[in-house]
Amino acid sequence: MGIDIYYTPGSPPSRSVVLAAKALGVDANLKLLDLMKGEHLKPEYLKINPQHLVPALDDNGFAVTESRAIITYLAEKYGKDDSLYPKDVQKRASVNQRLYFDATTIYQAFADLYYPIMFGGAPFDNEKKKKLDDAFGYLDLFLKDGKWVAGDNLTLADIALVATVSSAEGVGFEVSKYPNVAKWLAKAKTTVPGYAELNEPGVQKLKAIYEASKKS
Repeated sequence: MGIDIYYTPGSPPSRSVVLAAKALGVDANLKLLDLMKGEHLKPEYLKINPQHLVPALDDNGFAVTESRAIITYLAEKYGKDDSLYPKDVQKRASVNQRLYFDATTIYQAFADLYYPIMFGGAPFDNEKKKKLDDAFGYLDLFLKDGKWVAGDNLTLADIALVATVSSAEGVGFEVSKYPNVAKWLAKAKTTVPGYAELNEPGVQKLKAIYEASKKS
């Protein structure tokens, strides 16, 4: 038994969980799922996540799915302090807001635009691009006054959002058009624990898939 994280490197939500575990000092077993081989549809995985999505967490028989739920669970159970996920109600609310923003706005807009191109051969959709532009505009506003997305300290919200934003940058989205986001991303790349070894390879994998889809 132990803590198992089921993930695939190309998935930004998967990488956010792996990064959060690293930042929290959680000793987890990383279980790579090959979606192209249908490993996420095997009965043993469906017991953990009936929705057959990645990532998923199995903590000694207790299953948690949805990446933002996973990382907050890990912080609450295993965090050595509350720096990444503050106990102060208002500070935590700010972190939660940014996590929901990642899930429902910026990551959703990223996935809606790029995944149909990468995995379905769809043409580039400028209307969907506008939604992603809008989402980045909001993130740029969130970063106007703070050093990090939810205040003056690195939190789980930064970890979740860096996986999304770096993926957008990797497939060619012009992050540089949003100066506050670009500055934050540069800082996050050198500050988030394990960024180079745990996030960057997944970004490059996604980039390769996108580049190949444009040639097909």
